[in-house]
Amino acid sequence: MRLVIARCSVDYAGRLTAHLPSAPRLILVKADGSVSIHADDRAYKPLNWMSPPCTLKEGSGDDEGVWTVINKAGEKLIITMEEVLHDSSHELGVDPGLIKDGVEAHLQELLADRIDTLGEGYSLIRREYMTAIGPVDILCRDGAGQTVAVEIKRRGEIDGVEQLTRYLELLNRDPHLAPVRGIFAAQEIKPQARVLATDRGIGCAVLDYNALRGIEDDKLRLF
Repeated sequence: MRLVIARCSVDYAGRLTAHLPSAPRLILVKADGSVSIHADDRAYKPLNWMSPPCTLKEGSGDDEGVWTVINKAGEKLIITMEEVLHDSSHELGVDPGLIKDGVEAHLQELLADRIDTLGEGYSLIRREYMTAIGPVDILCRDGAGQTVAVEIKRRGEIDGVEQLTRYLELLNRDPHLAPVRGIFAAQEIKPQARVLATDRGIGCAVLDYNALRGIEDDKLRLF
């Protein structure tokens, strides 16, 4: 990972245009090729970014200090450096992934064992299906044979939907799996997360922990 702190301006040219005026910002260049620009607020959310696959070209000569990031759709993120305050690179290696708490891990195990509760004809491909950015909780097929990626949380919030979105983007590049759709499953799903999931074509499933354990009604509510 490369960390650059610089006074810079940023211009995006693609389906629309956007401009960030000159200010000190943090620029992250990750090993997967992604580039994101951050301010000292907004928690983890960047001001602007370019998702992989994309290419970064650092200008020279008259264009020295100008970074041009281009994705496969031809969209451009142009970063004009005025003053570089810090520039360092760090090798982070392969991340072991998020270690789920006991409830999430057990939910995954139970749902994998009873995958047909998602719908008639569902079949399990595998749990913890590994991708370049981490494991998908459950990969399965629906009754029509389409691949389905399931992300499981104890409490379903927006960051979980974002995580599943990233998995789907990668999985849909694999011709042996595509098209892949997603299901966001949790014991409780926040309204904002449900709205975002619906907007992205991701299904939502409310999990009843006791029901999956066979203690109560074994119905799974899909929305």
